[in-house]
Amino acid sequence: MVVSPPAHIPRDLKVTDEQFLQFVKANPDLRMELTANRELIVMAPAGSESGNFNAELTTDLSVWNRQTRLGVAFDSSTGFRLPNGAIRAPDSAWIIRARWEALTPQQRKGFAPICPDFVLELASESDKIEDLRAKMQEYIDNGCRLGWLIDPRSQQVEIYRPGQPTEVLQSPAALSGETVLPGFILNLQTIFRTF
Repeated sequence: MVVSPPAHIPRDLKVTDEQFLQFVKANPDLRMELTANRELIVMAPAGSESGNFNAELTTDLSVWNRQTRLGVAFDSSTGFRLPNGAIRAPDSAWIIRARWEALTPQQRKGFAPICPDFVLELASESDKIEDLRAKMQEYIDNGCRLGWLIDPRSQQVEIYRPGQPTEVLQSPAALSGETVLPGFILNLQTIFRTF
């Protein structure tokens, strides 16, 4: 069982961008996000199995990206400042090269002010699925073009696209990156076979 870090955040506490940055710097071992309403979220570290699954998925995305050179891939430690002001860190993300290169070098060093074109969230034992669904919708509302919410517990995948209802797949063997990640196929057999 994964235990959350010993942090107690009052529900009504509102955090400024500067305070968030100070908190992140003072607590480099914690995974944190900031909602559009300025609420600080401290996330439990992933369990070993979830960490392995996430590494595998991110590696597949990174290998595809190295081969195509179409964009820039990111792991779960990367925070992005969304247009609504939230600072979110998807488990895996990808941005098309032209959009990434349009950012200044300074913007790329901090929490880049951009919503990824693609995001992947992998539900871990400590995650509440409703919270992840809301986060996925937030990505779509802020400009994401394709999102996958993968839940190994239920062997279910939810696919998010702008202007479309969420598509739910039960135990798919693979996922297609569609036109957002052309030619990318994510094999899910290893993750779903273990349950």
